[in-house]
Amino acid sequence: MAKRGRLYIDGKWVSSRKTFDVINPYDGSLVGTVPLATPEMVSKAIQAAYESRETMASLPLHERARILTETSRLIEAKKELFARTIALESGKAWKYAIGEVERAIQTFKFAAAEALTLHGETVPMSAAKGAETRVAFYERFPVGVIGAITPFNFPLNLVAHKVAPAIGAGNPVVLKPASATPFTSILLVETLLKAGLPPRAINLVAGSGSVVGDAIVTDERVAMITFTGSPTVGWAIKEKCGKKKVTLELGSNSGIVVEDDADLEFAIPRCIVGAFAYSGQVCISLQRIYVNEKIYDRFVKEFVKRTKKLKMGNPLDPDTDVNPMINEAEARRVEEWIKEAVAEGAKVLTGGKRKGNVLYPTVITNVTPDMKVCCLEAFAPIVVIDKYKTFEEGVEKLNDSIYGLQAGVFTKDVNKAMYAFRKLEVGGVMINDIPTFRVDQMPYGGVKNSGMGREGLKYAMEEMTEIRLVVFNV
Repeated sequence: MAKRGRLYIDGKWVSSRKTFDVINPYDGSLVGTVPLATPEMVSKAIQAAYESRETMASLPLHERARILTETSRLIEAKKELFARTIALESGKAWKYAIGEVERAIQTFKFAAAEALTLHGETVPMSAAKGAETRVAFYERFPVGVIGAITPFNFPLNLVAHKVAPAIGAGNPVVLKPASATPFTSILLVETLLKAGLPPRAINLVAGSGSVVGDAIVTDERVAMITFTGSPTVGWAIKEKCGKKKVTLELGSNSGIVVEDDADLEFAIPRCIVGAFAYSGQVCISLQRIYVNEKIYDRFVKEFVKRTKKLKMGNPLDPDTDVNPMINEAEARRVEEWIKEAVAEGAKVLTGGKRKGNVLYPTVITNVTPDMKVCCLEAFAPIVVIDKYKTFEEGVEKLNDSIYGLQAGVFTKDVNKAMYAFRKLEVGGVMINDIPTFRVDQMPYGGVKNSGMGREGLKYAMEEMTEIRLVVFNV
């Protein structure tokens, strides 16, 4: 039965005359309808959050941690409900949906731990001549209202990565989830309130980026924007933010270098997961693979063989590996990219076909760096494989990108690993693993067109606080 969603504004669950449909990407069925927020509703949500700043800032650290810990516990108690909601509205395969819920449980636990240790430091004033009689220290204070704008691909855990640190740092939140996946956020807000979060400290509004998103981004009562999504939208948000703080996580066309000493029995299965989990709709999905020419043929043969064994089907089936893309328009876009690459000389070794919004896992070789399948973020189940002669050449090819989120390197040579770490222009280098690897307490973010700022609970809380210094003349 289709659901009827509600928005949460100023401590109340509300509806509106206009609604929008949320569609199951797998079978096109109606998941439910959600109210479309008006500009007036958004303004009311922001005002409620603005007026709750003192309430949130005055919450003791132990109370913030208690709310976050209880939220984690409540999510775990409803793990399958969260996973089913994610699978239905995002089309994510069950194994990855349940994995996302398990990560979100940890994310709130990590946030609780960081909330308990949020502190400042003393400053050695007597290190400066003339300041010998001064004693100083600083503390961290919440910045104010956080505008959180989140994507469809991780409708629980990427929301958690914005909401949890905001709460831990003592900030109220106005949350705008992706229109494709609002029901997971509705379920999360219900959970936060049950955990004891002050009612006006969380507000949930839904609608288009041009209306709802822009209203949040441009409102002077909002102190900071934290956004995950496309570079085009992200950099436009930064232009509109004015004096606000901003954290942007904008995706990538992540790649790896595979040296001839790599453990291929480990590397190839990991690369399969990195390239095709959630149909490649992951910011750090593996899109480019550069393999030492000595092992190139062996790698490609085994990679294609394993790719062909992936099972496509109903996301609710625990055995499903590859799910539909979020909508047919996105599948068509990537299908056109593949056709363009083939017309320019690329070879499709498997996949390349589309059925509705299902794009078959695709492996492409004989590519050039300027092909869209190489130089742009596909956000789809495709991967390109190329060869190199020297390790330095492989690193150079990996660096040849407008993005820089994460990269992977498979090698047993520590000197090569350190060379890659120092030379790769990315936010994180995974040695003997795929760039898709992430645990939720680590610093996470990119450079170049992949964004600015860092997520990860400790680092996000630092972004969401301001340092205030006091100096005593004694």
